[in-house]
Amino acid sequence: MAQLYFYYSAMNAGKSTSLLQSAYNYKERGMRAEIFTAAFDDRFGIGKVASRIGLEASAHLYEAKTNMLHQIRKLTDTGKIDCVFIDEAQFLSREQVRQLTQVVDDLNIPVLAYGLRTDFLGETFEGSQCLLAWADKMFELKTVCHCGRKANFVVRRDEDGNPVNQGAQVQVGGNDTYESMCRKHFRELVWD
Repeated sequence: MAQLYFYYSAMNAGKSTSLLQSAYNYKERGMRAEIFTAAFDDRFGIGKVASRIGLEASAHLYEAKTNMLHQIRKLTDTGKIDCVFIDEAQFLSREQVRQLTQVVDDLNIPVLAYGLRTDFLGETFEGSQCLLAWADKMFELKTVCHCGRKANFVVRRDEDGNPVNQGAQVQVGGNDTYESMCRKHFRELVWD
């Protein structure tokens, strides 16, 4: 029986690396794994998922209007899909997460979604909120704050390196823009 999995963390915990390794394991065994990523995140090229340690793979793109159930059902026209992987799952809409539950329940295809739990203000992304509520299984991937504690928040910095506590929820960036921190250090910079 297929299940919906949500792997979540702060930035730099290895979400994309884990996704790419798991997808590779399927392919190595002759199974078909399909990867999806957010269309607007083109830092590593259009239609690619890449990790900071150099792994990468081609991916289908999803946008806000993409019907995930229809996209995946269409891919099954060319053969059985053994697993679907979703990178940047925090950017999924509520409706898209519902569609992924249909992929699992109706098409019997496991879905492994990887994403951030919260944004730079400590607020839950819509996609993450729905995955936390509806996933069959959830796994936290851990990373560390500069103090050595578990980092479960992300601080956004401006071009001068100052912490930001307002702005659009979505701003694509990497280590130059975001830093993972424990709640104490996040709170000192953003909430206090």
